Amino acid sequence: MKIRLFILPLFLVVTLVSCVGSKKFQALNSKYGELNNTLVTAQKDLRACKDEQAELERQKSIADAQREAQIASLKEQVEYLKKNNNSALKQLEDLSVISSSQAESIKKSLDNIGSKDSYIQSIQAAAARKDSLNMALVMNLKGAIGDINDKDINIKVDKGVVYVDISDKVLFKTGSFDLSDRAKSILGKVAVVLKNQADIEFMVEGHTDNVVLNGDKDLQDNWDLSVKRATTIVRMFQKQYGLNPAQMTAAGRAEFRPIADNATAEGRSQNRRTRIVILPQLDQFFKLLERK
Repeated sequence: MKIRLFILPLFLVVTLVSCVGSKKFQALNSKYGELNNTLVTAQKDLRACKDEQAELERQKSIADAQREAQIASLKEQVEYLKKNNNSALKQLEDLSVISSSQAESIKKSLDNIGSKDSYIQSIQAAAARKDSLNMALVMNLKGAIGDINDKDINIKVDKGVVYVDISDKVLFKTGSFDLSDRAKSILGKVAVVLKNQADIEFMVEGHTDNVVLNGDKDLQDNWDLSVKRATTIVRMFQKQYGLNPAQMTAAGRAEFRPIADNATAEGRSQNRRTRIVILPQLDQFFKLLERK
């Protein structure tokens, strides 16, 4: 009888310990699964980011090679002009067709060709620097927004200009110019990047499809809708994030700059978008053109 009384408590203790261990194991196993999923997602994002960076570096290499080829071609032209013009000048002097003062003037002009060659190289260097800054800006924007594979958000560089295209599915309801909560989050991240670029100027463009608005007292047509969407965004940039209004432009394109066929629902969806255009700083290049 005493043995039974001893075995029963011992059995209960072993059973309780086993239950507690099993629950703890299940909790740890569940936590491991969550961490493993997080790791897989992070690795996927890292691979996508590396692929994007490799593509940008490839584009930069192509642009650098094109610039080097242009510079080499210009140098060949300069040397050709020097050689032929010096020969022609000597012949003219021998024939006494021009005066010595005129010949001296021509010589000075030929000497200036060398300085022009240096001038061309300085413009090429400025263009290369601008391309590098644009690519850095693109990477900053994509890093700030987060999901660079989102088909509703496209950031690219085209002919030296940075474009940020955002679908209206992300920003607005159909026929509305009121920002959604997700839009405020995404545009807030874009605003922080733009604010860190002190000298940058940009334009916010509203685009629509060709569907005619009916029965809306606040909107006359797609012109009206596209402009109000653009002004809603720049107003938020100014009031909530302190961006300089003198560096922003709001524009409405209505349905007249489509990127897809408005005859299909998919095409109309692509055309309903907002575009942020980072404007090139042309004044810096005009300064290069001024005579020293």
